[in-house]
Amino acid sequence: MLFLTSAKAATVRAALDHWAGQGLLAPDEAARLSATITVQTVDWRRLSRYAFWAAVACLIVSLGALAEDSRVMALLVRLFTFGPAQRFLGFALAAGAFFAYGVYRHRARPQTAFRNEAILFLGVVATAASLVNLGLWLDSGKGRDDLLFLLASLIYGAIALGLRSVLVWVFTLIALACWMVAFTGIVSGWENYYLGLNWPLRFVLFSAAIVALAVPMARGARLAAFSRPTLSLGLLYLFLSLWLLSIFGNYGDLEEWRTVSQLGMIPWSVLFAAVAVAAIWIGVRRDDGMLRGYGLIFLGLNIYTRFFEVFWTSLHKGIFFALLGVSLWLLGTRAEKLWTLGRGR
Repeated sequence: MLFLTSAKAATVRAALDHWAGQGLLAPDEAARLSATITVQTVDWRRLSRYAFWAAVACLIVSLGALAEDSRVMALLVRLFTFGPAQRFLGFALAAGAFFAYGVYRHRARPQTAFRNEAILFLGVVATAASLVNLGLWLDSGKGRDDLLFLLASLIYGAIALGLRSVLVWVFTLIALACWMVAFTGIVSGWENYYLGLNWPLRFVLFSAAIVALAVPMARGARLAAFSRPTLSLGLLYLFLSLWLLSIFGNYGDLEEWRTVSQLGMIPWSVLFAAVAVAAIWIGVRRDDGMLRGYGLIFLGLNIYTRFFEVFWTSLHKGIFFALLGVSLWLLGTRAEKLWTLGRGR
């Protein structure tokens, strides 16, 4: 018996009918296969995923709420007086326990994938807490938080590759981005520029490296599962950075930025549009919905950002919002037609 949502069941049955009509599948066999499909009125798989994430979020919120309760904290302080070293050790042991239990469940019960990932996420949180306390314990006044983020990315990366956990791999890339911010900030004395690059331009180069990393990962059998998440997060970093770059350019000082004419931002806007169009083109050629989606969304964001920049002060607000409303109406109409066409197919 095959359990599918109503939309997927309709698609599979339509395919079976088509193959039977083309003579590629015997009618009796098509009817037999169609009878094995059971429509699920509730997507239990998705519900399971969301329920586990909601449970983990509630646990974290509850810990935060307890930390805000002065009476609870006073009681804990009376019972236990821990320094950063003890807290580091306690959280490190907790992280090790979560990861060990996650490894056990990963091997013993691989079918409970969402529960296993939720347990690993608790290990990720405990690891972050342990590293924060490690920083407090070893703080020499130099503020080398970049080393903690680098250590976090190495720990998460090793666990993600060992367990083939996409969730932990995502946190590896997030920790790596935090390391880049901390490292370039520290070595530049937290100035606006590092090697002549402001923050958005630094992130453009960093995210381009993440996107480039996803390409060879897709060719390796062990790393193939991490390729798409790496590409997705890299594209998100890249397009958000390009969007900020199209607004502020390579300027780190707001006073300097205010003296620059709008024409000075055109090259960055063109670069933003060119990367979005390239993503759409590659997505169309490779039938990659993720690339097409990123390209279309951020190309539209680029156009509407330029619309606000150029016409916000020059047009009457009534005309401005009328044009904005008409354009959004046309966009919604076109999207609705494409959705209806796709649904019909």
